[in-house]
Amino acid sequence: MPERPTETASLMAAIVAVEGSARHPHLRYLLGARPARRDLADAVHALCLIHGTRPGSVDVARAQAAQPDADAWLTAVAAGFAGERAALVRLAAVVGPLPSTPGQAAFEAAVAGVGHALSMLATSGRAGCATGAVAALVGDWRVMRAVLAAAAVDCGIALPDPVLPADAVNAAAITALGKNPAAERAMAFGARQLLAQHYGLWTLMQARAAARDRLYPHRHEQAMQLSAGAAA
Repeated sequence: MPERPTETASLMAAIVAVEGSARHPHLRYLLGARPARRDLADAVHALCLIHGTRPGSVDVARAQAAQPDADAWLTAVAAGFAGERAALVRLAAVVGPLPSTPGQAAFEAAVAGVGHALSMLATSGRAGCATGAVAALVGDWRVMRAVLAAAAVDCGIALPDPVLPADAVNAAAITALGKNPAAERAMAFGARQLLAQHYGLWTLMQARAAARDRLYPHRHEQAMQLSAGAAA
C-alpha cells in the first residue's frame, strides 16, 4: 500500500488536472489553430499583470515561511519563476499594447482582485496553504506557458527554455510537505483556491474577447481569413 505522502503528491496532481487552466475553453481556443492575435496579446498582458510582478507569489510564500521545511524547494521554484517572469515581461513588450476592450476599469478591478487573492494565499499562516498554492502554480504553469509560447510564435520569436525544478523534484517536495493530514488538507485548499483564481482569469479573458468581437467584428473576420490563408 503506498505511503500517505505519495498519495498527497498524486492528490495535488489530480487537483491541477481536474480544476486547472487546461479545462477552460478559452485557453483551449488560444492553443487552437486560429486564435486572434489580439486575444493572445490580451492573455499575455493579463498573465503579466498577475505573474510578472516582483516580488512574485512564490517569493512572498518563501518569505512568510509558514512551512520552514519548504524553504529549499521554494527557493528553487522562486529562482525558476524569476526567469519566467523576465520572459513574460519581454513578451508583453513584444506583443504590443493591451487590446482596446470595453469595460477596462472592470478588468483592472478584477485583475487587482486576483492579485489580492494570490497574495492572501502566499501570506497565509496556515502551514501548507501557501505551499499548496505554489505547487498548483507550478503544475498549472505548463499549460499557461503554452499560451505564452503560442503568442511568441505568433510574434516571430521564441521563449527561452523554462528553468523550473524538474517534476521529480516537485513531487519529492510535495511528498515531504504533505506528511500529515492537516498539512495535506491545507495544501489542497491552497491549490484549489489558486486554480479557482486562474480559472476566473481565463473566464474574464473570454468575456473580453467576446466584447472585442462585438465591437470590432470585421477585424476578427479578417484575422480568421489571414489565418486560413496562411494554413492553406
